[in-house]
Amino acid sequence: MHGLINRSIQCFLRDTYGAATWAAIAREARLGFDSFETMLTYDAALTEAVITAATQVLGRPRDSVLEDLGIYLVSHPNVQALRRLLRFGGVRYADFLHSLEDLPDRARLALPDIDLPVMTLVDHSPTDFTLICHSPLAGIGHVVVGVLRAMADDYGVLSLVEHRGTCQGGEAVAITLAETSFSAGRRFDLALRVAGA
Repeated sequence: MHGLINRSIQCFLRDTYGAATWAAIAREARLGFDSFETMLTYDAALTEAVITAATQVLGRPRDSVLEDLGIYLVSHPNVQALRRLLRFGGVRYADFLHSLEDLPDRARLALPDIDLPVMTLVDHSPTDFTLICHSPLAGIGHVVVGVLRAMADDYGVLSLVEHRGTCQGGEAVAITLAETSFSAGRRFDLALRVAGA
């Protein structure tokens, strides 16, 4: 598993629950080190050990922890890069959903060795979709649910996003767009604003 993914999990746990909780999770997972390096590759079993340890230390269900990870990846001020990458997918939320199939290739432009989930979007109607997610990480669909819910807020869309279990060798996420102009959404500019400029 790419170190950037593991580091993102670490940052989520540290930023959300504190450094002491992250240290307890790292001990419980028997990492043997304090911090993941972003540009190294780690055995997928280490990622699994961290997630399992997090559920034990936090006393929370795995799907809930993974969904919160997805929300964090898009909405926390410390990790705006993923939000920016996702927002380049389209002006409207439906455009963004259709761009998810291209996300692994877009990410590999910057990080050639990263392995993001393979996603396939199935259109049932202009407002109803199913996203099939394939990944070696069990529960990736719950992370995607968190990302999609946070991105709906980002676009100002009222949507219902639910994990529907496994299908076709992956995990299914159902998406229903209830109101596409529910709120103003968050501001997004193509160019980054530099502080003090």
